[in-house]
Amino acid sequence: MAENCNHNCSGCDKDCGERKTGFEEHLNEYSSVKKVIGVVSGKGGVGKSLVTSLLAVSAARKGMKTAILDADITGPSIPKAFGLHDKAYAVDQGIVPVQTATGIDVMSLNLLIDNETDPVVWRGPIIAGTVKQFWTDVIWEDEDVMFIDMPPGTGDVTLTVFQSLPIDGLVIVTSPQELVGMIVEKAVKMAGLMNIPVLAIVENMSYVECPNCGEKIYPFGASRLVELADKYKIRLAASLPIDPKLAEACDAGRIENFSGEWLDGIVDAVAEL
Repeated sequence: MAENCNHNCSGCDKDCGERKTGFEEHLNEYSSVKKVIGVVSGKGGVGKSLVTSLLAVSAARKGMKTAILDADITGPSIPKAFGLHDKAYAVDQGIVPVQTATGIDVMSLNLLIDNETDPVVWRGPIIAGTVKQFWTDVIWEDEDVMFIDMPPGTGDVTLTVFQSLPIDGLVIVTSPQELVGMIVEKAVKMAGLMNIPVLAIVENMSYVECPNCGEKIYPFGASRLVELADKYKIRLAASLPIDPKLAEACDAGRIENFSGEWLDGIVDAVAEL
């Protein structure tokens, strides 16, 4: 914060950590969220929702009260991964999120609409407004950490979340292909423009592990994860395997039963923020 700050950012030319954009949305008065972590990807299909789910489950296993805000309005897949079919409901104080089997609070559009397979044919401003309402109108009770499953890319909804919510850090999800490395750079640069730190990068579908000997096979070529992390000065990096058991767990709504410690280092860093 600048010396002699009067907290009137609109008339200030200083670039400090306390600078406000004027777009911030306030939590519901009955809510408390200590840390907010965005999970982003430069393109779709790289496993961003899977990583969000695994991070939330790993955090809950470490004793943190955990929440997921599903900001991927047109492609919500978080409820399916957790096997959620109950609907969120409203009380006088706000909207009550749905809890998973292990107590993770979840809000997603699929928990509000009648038919989970109905398409969401909405324009950008309505989608962005819905995401903000998930922050302002939902009762997030005593959450140690909230993970936000962002829509792919660097478009309107992503910008809205970055400007409206107090994001403490980002986890970027990628896959091994060269093209995705270029797209990662777009996500990193957008985070830089918004003054949001990138905490970690996760490479999904990185390798296959032989069930007999444990050898790692890289079907897309050698991993570029360390190279990408070094290039963008990202401190933490993790690799996820191509594992049929993970896909089966998501499809069956049993992601909370997964076994693996791939993302534990990232969760520990979040806890230390």
